[in-house]
Amino acid sequence: MSNDTKALEDLKRALRRLPGIGTKSAQRMAFHLLGRDRSVARDIAEALLRAVDRIGHCQQCNNFSETEICAICRSPRRDSGLLCVVESPADLVSLEQSGAFGGTYFVLMGRLSPLDGIGPEELGLPKLEALLDGGVVREVILATNATVEGEATAHYIGELARRRNLLATRIACGVPIGGEIEYIDRGTLARAFSGRREA
Repeated sequence: MSNDTKALEDLKRALRRLPGIGTKSAQRMAFHLLGRDRSVARDIAEALLRAVDRIGHCQQCNNFSETEICAICRSPRRDSGLLCVVESPADLVSLEQSGAFGGTYFVLMGRLSPLDGIGPEELGLPKLEALLDGGVVREVILATNATVEGEATAHYIGELARRRNLLATRIACGVPIGGEIEYIDRGTLARAFSGRREA
């Protein structure tokens, strides 16, 4: 039986709701936050409240933004004819950090998963369709994850694009740079072979 106070139990229960945080990790985090320097816990709490109050979604790309239209969508240097569809803001950040893409984005905030009750409406696909109907987009680049749900989502969105006579492309998947073939899984190798191009 636990001696913890209700407030401590509530904190641990709240921390367990974060992805990848189990009972022991939540307890460790709670003890750390309530330890010697409680100013750190206050700073985190204040930053979290500020973020929750100020950050919404960009009206155009659905990414997190403090303004109605985010900086990427407002930038005149971006090619608005290239639209990259990603599952999450983290995916967008990764692509931006690579410096490989100069177009615009649409962030789904998930992927199609009928078993979890996530359909087109939950992903904001009507908003994406309105963007595709705007007459600016010429290519839709599908950058969803190479999972069953990610592939199904890419296929669904690819069909939306093709119905509008837009080019739909899928990011390449395969052997990573620096990867050794003997350590690559079968699915990745199969995809690398099917997606091969002229050298």
